[in-house]
Amino acid sequence: MESYPPFLAGLVALLVGLAAGKAWERYKLQEGRWIDRRRARESPHYILGLNSMVAGQLDRAIGELAEAARLQPDALEIDLILGNLYREKGQVGRAITIHQQLLRRPKLTRLEHAYILLCLGLDYKRGGFVDRAHEAFSEVLRFEPQNRYALVNLQKLHEEQHQWEQAREVRQKLVAVSPDADQARNRQILAFIENELGRDQVRRGDQAAAATHFDAALDLDSRNVPAHLNLGDLRMAQGRAAEAAQAWERVTEVAPERAYLAFDRLESLYRSRKSPDRFHALCSRLIQANPKDWRAHLALARRTMAEGRTADALELLFEALSHSPHALTIHQDIWQALVALGLDPARISRYTDLTRQSVFYLDPHICQRCRYRSTELLWQCPHCHEWDTFVEDRIAPAQDVPPPDEAGPPAPLA
Repeated sequence: MESYPPFLAGLVALLVGLAAGKAWERYKLQEGRWIDRRRARESPHYILGLNSMVAGQLDRAIGELAEAARLQPDALEIDLILGNLYREKGQVGRAITIHQQLLRRPKLTRLEHAYILLCLGLDYKRGGFVDRAHEAFSEVLRFEPQNRYALVNLQKLHEEQHQWEQAREVRQKLVAVSPDADQARNRQILAFIENELGRDQVRRGDQAAAATHFDAALDLDSRNVPAHLNLGDLRMAQGRAAEAAQAWERVTEVAPERAYLAFDRLESLYRSRKSPDRFHALCSRLIQANPKDWRAHLALARRTMAEGRTADALELLFEALSHSPHALTIHQDIWQALVALGLDPARISRYTDLTRQSVFYLDPHICQRCRYRSTELLWQCPHCHEWDTFVEDRIAPAQDVPPPDEAGPPAPLA
């Protein structure tokens, strides 16, 4: 019984401490008044606004959140989200005004100041004010040197301006603050930036520096197809045909799904060196590894037709057509072969049967990050500016999974 009063006193002290902690979490003193942090989030307008935002109903979300902001003018979180919604609607000037007004509020914490500046930088970027966006993101990094949102957007600004040296510096800072799970992606992006630096050196005529950058890109990511292609082009321009062939052939090994980008180069090189059989062997090996590789079928068919074996080439073209009916170039080559074979009715009927069962696609390539479609393979998406995210829609369906360094607006402040 003697230990009961101390135990009861300790329990009461614990409960009082929990109550004080909850009160401190919920309320804050602002300009001599206690502000209820949760009051805004309990507003039906706030909840309806968030629901509408998730549903993609931006106009309704703006209306509800504007009403919530009117009822609770001190709720920074609501104005922050409201400004972001105006930016998404294309009303950049209004978004800038809201975020600038938030910066004038007294007694902002460092976190609040950084997030408002980040949203303001996104506003400037959307509006095309590159210098102001750069200044805003740099200011965010002054408050939070490891803010990944600011670093990603700053890098993209440099990329859009083709400032590859600065883009590399920013990405290297991202490497330093990223978890281990993101390092492979960081190396891929750094490899693409190194490749762009190499291309710049080629345009300036500095072949030695260009080769250094291409080699650096391949050291970072051996699957970087543009670096292999550009290094091969550089070696060919230097008269080092064997090394050029080695670089181009490497593409077929590390990324066979994109081997077709080296086909014209290798076919021309093999023909000039009196060894066309090497191209036959290359295409046959790719077809054996992936029977649905229609581009390998097409390349082999063209080489076969050039050798005068039109009937064999037509069979290869029919096989390519069954795997990729949307490719116009296959149809063009088929008709060339049919004309060369005298427009045989049986072959034309077979071609008609194949095409009748086919579905045509106008946009065969899609960005895995934002689902932007393109009729050609791109290395950087013009919509989300992400590197190496394009795939053939029919070969690898895109997933709605953003990369780890998502550059969109941050989550609302708690």
